[in-house]
Amino acid sequence: MFPVRDVVERKTFPYVNLALIGINVIVFLWSLSDFEGIIYRFGFIPADWSYLTAFTCMFLHGGIDHIFGNMWFLFIFGDNVEDCIGHWKYLIFYLAAGLIATYVNYITDPFSLIPVVGASGAISGVMGAYVIMFPRAKVHTFLGFYLTILPAFVMIGFWFLLQLFFGAYSFLGGVGSGIAYFAHIGGFVAGMIVGIFYKVTKCRR
Repeated sequence: MFPVRDVVERKTFPYVNLALIGINVIVFLWSLSDFEGIIYRFGFIPADWSYLTAFTCMFLHGGIDHIFGNMWFLFIFGDNVEDCIGHWKYLIFYLAAGLIATYVNYITDPFSLIPVVGASGAISGVMGAYVIMFPRAKVHTFLGFYLTILPAFVMIGFWFLLQLFFGAYSFLGGVGSGIAYFAHIGGFVAGMIVGIFYKVTKCRR
């Protein structure tokens, strides 16, 4: 299930969202200069973490497919959330969701020596806020090779159910995939809470 575009009009230009995408791409290109060294230095290693790596890990990615998928989801869903809550509040929300996601991932596997990298925790927060703010927004989505239109609560809701399923499977001893599902879950729930607040107070759409 891969979104192509959504159909939600915005009133403001999403310069913070685009800046975040640009920063992630620049950091990824920089990381290629010493990929393994940079990942282990600035990625979040639960067994040897720091406040610095809890922040820097959000801007690192494990490969082209990783950063492309993350940035595409951010491009599709982030602009409308930024439009709703305001530019600077959106930046704070994005970073906070990423930090919460990292913390949730940490408490589920605090002794791991594997670096955690990626913006997906923060982006999960964006998706959590989006599905609350715009639950019936039409999202053009590829299901395999078939293009269809789904309401946001179906497309994003199914994605979240997958995170819950695979997160529970890995937590109960299933073979891990290297994906930080609990970071996704933590970020998503944090985003839903913010979405509920703004849905009630501001974004009545």
